[in-house]
Formats: sequence, structure tokens, C-alpha cells
Amino acid sequence: MARHIKDLLQQSVSRNPDGVALRYKENGEWRTISYRQLEHRSKVAGELLSELKLKPGARVGIDMENSSLWPEVYFGTVCSGFAAVPVDPKLGENETMHILHHSECQAVFADSSSYSTIRDIADRLPNLKYLILVGRAGGSDSAGAKMKCLNYGEETARLAGALEPGKSRFDASEVAEGDLASIIYTSGTTGVQKGAMLSHRNFCSNVESCEGIIDIATSDNFMLVLPLHHVFAFTTNLLLPVAAASEISLVENLRTVGENIREVSPTVLIAVPLLLEKVYNKIWRGLQSKKLAYAMFKAGVKAPVVKGIRQNLGGKLRLVISGGAPAGERLIRGFMDLGIPILEGYGLTETAPVLTLNPPDSPRPGTVGIALPNVEIKIAEANEQGIGEIAARGENIMLGYLKNEEATAEIMDGEFLLTGDLGFIDPDGYVTITGRKKSLIVNREGKNIYPEEVEACINSSELVLESLVLGIRTPGETGEKVGLIVVPDQEALAERMKHSRKSMDYSEIETLLRAEVKKKAAELAPYKRPRRIQVRMEEFEKTSTKKIKRYLYEIEALDV
Repeated sequence: MARHIKDLLQQSVSRNPDGVALRYKENGEWRTISYRQLEHRSKVAGELLSELKLKPGARVGIDMENSSLWPEVYFGTVCSGFAAVPVDPKLGENETMHILHHSECQAVFADSSSYSTIRDIADRLPNLKYLILVGRAGGSDSAGAKMKCLNYGEETARLAGALEPGKSRFDASEVAEGDLASIIYTSGTTGVQKGAMLSHRNFCSNVESCEGIIDIATSDNFMLVLPLHHVFAFTTNLLLPVAAASEISLVENLRTVGENIREVSPTVLIAVPLLLEKVYNKIWRGLQSKKLAYAMFKAGVKAPVVKGIRQNLGGKLRLVISGGAPAGERLIRGFMDLGIPILEGYGLTETAPVLTLNPPDSPRPGTVGIALPNVEIKIAEANEQGIGEIAARGENIMLGYLKNEEATAEIMDGEFLLTGDLGFIDPDGYVTITGRKKSLIVNREGKNIYPEEVEACINSSELVLESLVLGIRTPGETGEKVGLIVVPDQEALAERMKHSRKSMDYSEIETLLRAEVKKKAAELAPYKRPRRIQVRMEEFEKTSTKKIKRYLYEIEALDV
């Protein structure tokens, strides 16, 4: 059993040193990195940070798209005694700045997708001393008066040749299981992202629990599609296969998923419902286009048809795991009907992240499965139907939110973490989620959107009095979209009309507010922006404590 992530990696290097750890495509050709090479590259990455004189425990940002370099940067960071802060490269300036500033990152690895963002906010990040450019030519760019830019390729090439066996920072670092490994930011109900502090033990415990319910072999090949900055992909699509000394194959991009699957023949695919829906719909359209195969399938002669479908998915796919967002019973049963084993699970960033998973030998579509080994699930304050808030306890529960004792206290009930999700547990231990206690919106990609965060952004406009963000669920579709009801500030409108010496009717006010909302929403990540906007002239009905009664309102079917 691995005590910490350094143990997890080194044990696999000992078991399978020359086995393929990573497979990736470059210049049209598939290339590989062995476990021995991954460990060496990780040591070099850690040595680079050591050269920068960072103290043990220093926070290091990883603002990069998936690549063969992401794992070595992460392992080099945390196995050398530092804490990693993964960042979504698609975030805007304000959100990126908050994460790097709040976590007090002293260095950040950035690729071409995030370099310009960090360069533009450099002068507002007093703690950030080093910007390490990954996969980018040069390295002499000035990103701010107080920040030094380094080129990862040049620096690691220099260090790799001089690194003496057994004498790296990686080798010398005494990592403890309780040490902070990652700070992963998740949107908060106050409009400010919260940093979930996850220890080495949190992650290793979750990996061990996952291994207790599904069999993973060294011969398995995991297809990596989801972004590694997301804790679901990080634990299940990086740490889990590494713990088993399995292979990880990186897709080139989302457009080449089908092609890459056929090329590398994965045995395990971990995905969110949005991707699985696209795969399922493509398979079904292809089946319907082949009259004989379709007729055979409908007539119950499925074996030869299923064999053809599996061949089109590489021929070796034995397990699909869905998580990150509710998949829906129809999608799960649809895959099963096509002869593709699929399991749905459930978890949170704060739980590292998996809490439940359907067991392979007895899955129950419509549920999120049973609690993992060493994870305890209970229902808090259950009603007469047995429905209440889902709470979890185990070694995978986070250390707390960084610099936010109030939010930590709010989510913890003794040793149990309150998930905010409502559900029940049947007599056989299967968990069914029935709704959410809070107003969290989960889109089709599995991304969490807190309405209060979006509302805080929209309400910062002088033309807006108040706003209300609600999830919109379209029949037949998975996940929710962001909808917004906005109330204009009548005084601000009157002042604008007075200044322009022109009155406005409702249609003109509606047009003005829609444009203003889109302008403000541009400050948010694209997936958080309202897809539907409704203008309301009256204030919302509120409680005695002036909180809007959200349950009284819904978004009309009006597309932006």
C-alpha cells in the first residue's frame, strides 16, 4: 500500500520499470515513455524547482493542457516536497489570478494556452517569482518586473545530464502521508472559488479504495480524454493506472477521440456523460445506416453486431466509467445494450474524489453504486421516504478549504463531509441521488457552476439591481445549462435616459440588459455564462433575511 504519491510512483517503477507509462502522439507518430523514464523526468522537474530555492511545502501552479509533460511536472512537484495547484487553462484572468494569488504560488508551469493570461496578470501576483514556460520556444520573455521566465525544455535538458543517481531533491525529500499534495479550486457559493486541500493520503486512500472494487491490471491501457486539472481525471485516469503500473494513452484532442481509440485499443475509458453521449449517438447512427446489421440487432441477433461495434472501439475495451455529472439511466442502459460494460460513480473534489461506484458484477443503472471500501456513506436528516443529505467519511476526505475555516466548518459534520446532494440508500447499499440541497448547477461536461458566483459577476453592473441564476434541464439531454433572470436598476436606467434625453420602452430595456449581461459574463469562464436570459422588472420575493426565494422562479424557454 502506498503511503504517499512518491511511494505510489516508485512502487510501480520497481514492478514495471520498462513498461509503458505514457503513450502520446507527436508529429503523427505514437511515442512512449516508460515508468523508469517517467520517474527520471519527474526527478529532473523536481530538481528545477529545487534550484529555484523554493522551501518545502511551497505552492507551485500547473496551468497546462493535457500533454506527456503534465504527469512529470506534477510528480516532480509533489514528490520533491512541494504542493501542486492545478489550474484550468481555459479560465479567464480574474479566476486564474484568484487561484494563484490565494494559494500564494511562488512558481507556475504554463504552456502556450495559458502563458498570455499569466503574463498579463503577473504584476498583480506578488508571491509569484517564476514562470516556467513548457513547450514554448525561447524563455527570455519578460512577464513582469518581479517574475523570472524560464524555458522548461532548456532547463531540464541542462539538469538531466548533471543529475547524479540518488542525489536529487526528489530522492532526498521526506514526503509524509499527511502532507499537502494538491490544492484544487472549486467554485463557491459566495462567488469566490475555494481551494480544497488534499493530502497525499487522501489521494492514495482513494486509489486503494477504487482498486478494492474494480480489478486493474498492469496490462490495462487507460485512454486519457479528460483534463488532468480536474480531480476526477487526475485520480482515476492518472494515479489509478500508475498505481497498477498500467499504460495511459493520451488523446490528441477531442476531435480525434474515435481515431485515437482505434489506434491504441484501450481497455479502460473514463469519461463524463457529454463525451459518452457523443460516442453512443455516433455508434447508434452508424448502426442505423447499416440496414442488415440494424435488422439483426433489432431482431435480437446481437452478438455479431456487438463484435463489430467493439472492434470499432479498438477491440479491447472492457470497462467504461462515467463520472463528473449524472449520466442518466437511458445512457447507461444504452451502452449495456450495445455490449459495452459501463459503470457510473459519484464523488466530489473535496473527497479526492470517488465516493461510490457501481460494482462490475452487479451494476444497477439509475443508481451511483455502493460506497467504496474504506468509505462510509450515510443519509443525514432523512425524511419519511429515507431521502436526506448524503454525507461521507473516510481517509479520502480533504484537510479543509485553504484560508477558509468558516466554509470548512459549514461542510463538515464531525468526521462526515456533507455533500449538499440529496438521496437515499437502498437495503443493498446502492445510493440514488434525487436532487441537490443547494443550488449547484452541473453541466454536461461535469463542470460545477455555483449560481452565486455568476450572480456576483452580473450584479457588479450598475444597470443591474439583482439577478437569479437557475439551471435549465432540456428533456432528453444530460446536465444543465445556465439560465439567468435579471432585474434592472430603475434609478440607473432613469439616469441613463436623462443623460441621453431619450426614453426606453420594455423592448429597448430588455435589449440593453441582455447586452450588459453578455458584457459582464465575458469575465467568466465560457461554461459559466448564461445561455438564456430573462428580464424581469419587479424585484424578487425574499425571505425575512433578504434571501431570494429561488424555488419560486424558473427560466422561460427563451434562447439568448
